[in-house]
Amino acid sequence: APLHDVGKIATPDRILQKPGKLTDEEYAIMKEHSARGGEIIKTTFKDTGTPEFRKIAFEVARFHHEKYNGKGYPDGLEGEWIPLHARVMAIADVFDAVSQKRCYRDAMPLDECFAIIEKGSGTDFDPELVKIFLNSREEVEALMREHM
Repeated sequence: APLHDVGKIATPDRILQKPGKLTDEEYAIMKEHSARGGEIIKTTFKDTGTPEFRKIAFEVARFHHEKYNGKGYPDGLEGEWIPLHARVMAIADVFDAVSQKRCYRDAMPLDECFAIIEKGSGTDFDPELVKIFLNSREEVEALMREHM
């Protein structure tokens, strides 16, 4: 999971740190980070760790923005064609993005963060994984308190 956004090292800071909404062109550049991340993992870790670690790290970096309904990027994968690790990371990434303060907005209230995940069930996220995540709410909130 810590490597999921490694491709952002190839994204200009002017885009990463922009306080307002991205233009269509900027968003297109931002979307390149997942494919770039997969390539960085392949290249950098080709002789490191186990083959399973390399495969998981690649899949998480490349596919964490794929959507369950096939409308994500970079490859438009859908449903269970999206590797399990990436489907898990997709939920964690969105939850983290909305529950933490960003340069362009404040953190959202936790009820709203959980509602965003629930609303995305079956479209953005694997519905079975959403159920597991929502059923783990107390544990998620405890971890957040512990690490804040």
